[in-house]
Amino acid sequence: MRNLLVTGGCGFIGTNFIRHLLRRNDFLGRIVNVDLLTYAGNPENLADLAETHVARYQFVKADICDRSAMEEVFDTHRIDTVCHFAAESHVDRSIVGPAAFIRTNILGTFTLLEICRERHADIHRFHHVSTDEVYGSLGAEGLFTETTAYDPSSPYSASKAGSDHLVRAYQRTYDLPVTLSNCSNNYGPYQFPEKLIPLMILNAREGKPLPVYGDGKNVRDWLYVEDHCAAIWQVLQAGRCGETYNVGGRCEMENLQVVETICDRLDLLVPPTGDARRNLITFVADRPGHDRRYAIDCSKIETELDWQPQESFASGIEKTIQWYLDNVEWVARVRSGAYREWIATHYGDD
Repeated sequence: MRNLLVTGGCGFIGTNFIRHLLRRNDFLGRIVNVDLLTYAGNPENLADLAETHVARYQFVKADICDRSAMEEVFDTHRIDTVCHFAAESHVDRSIVGPAAFIRTNILGTFTLLEICRERHADIHRFHHVSTDEVYGSLGAEGLFTETTAYDPSSPYSASKAGSDHLVRAYQRTYDLPVTLSNCSNNYGPYQFPEKLIPLMILNAREGKPLPVYGDGKNVRDWLYVEDHCAAIWQVLQAGRCGETYNVGGRCEMENLQVVETICDRLDLLVPPTGDARRNLITFVADRPGHDRRYAIDCSKIETELDWQPQESFASGIEKTIQWYLDNVEWVARVRSGAYREWIATHYGDD
């Protein structure tokens, strides 16, 4: 694993994964980060690495759907391992504009797989990062396992299901050395503010309404992003080719509970001038196709690869809230769109 391509490395999980690897003593290779810098890709997240890890980190602005651009990346940097994060990933956006999700998530994954197929002898591993949303919705009982049938409910989850199937097909048809992981809901530093947890932290901090879909009883399994990064590294190192590993935090919570926990913690850290922040919670119309419950059985990765989540929701949400409180300038730039000006200055505005 000398030259690792990370796609979508300027996004939330990709950013944390690159920083995680460069902190590790058992990763000695180079990272090439390819990102098109669409709405949630922010190269400022990793700007310091160009100086602190000049010999081990390089950023390339490119579209994973652009065959010639990606071939140049593979050949110039002698890529031998791929960790594929790049994806359009917000359910609400996929409902309004599904075309971008089909293009990036399916066509982009296909393009990468084709390039790897042509360079089969040089590729050590192709790891595809996916989501538990491909499995659809659970009832009150049960857990998603690696053999759960796919039943996606949104254009986003359908596009990820399609890319999962392509990855598996390339292993079975062309013997490409692939692994997959399907994770539960991530949270932590650098997450774009449209997602539930950072949105609630920032709105609650500022005394704004806290919109909760439906009755707030939708259940998700929450995974601290650093735990997810450690799991992916374990799969890259020791996962069996062709296998899928579900990665969860063993932390099921109703959305309303998540929001109330954030409110209570912020009330302690930054006492409100008026009423308790729970009074800001506002129930809004549910979104179409909103899955009721997700829950991951992660016993396979725990047993085979000796990985377990290290953070409880209490410890992870405390770290996350504190990060957003400590990084108000980053928040302001992202919310205002000022980071787009930084991208245009450094990488052009095409």
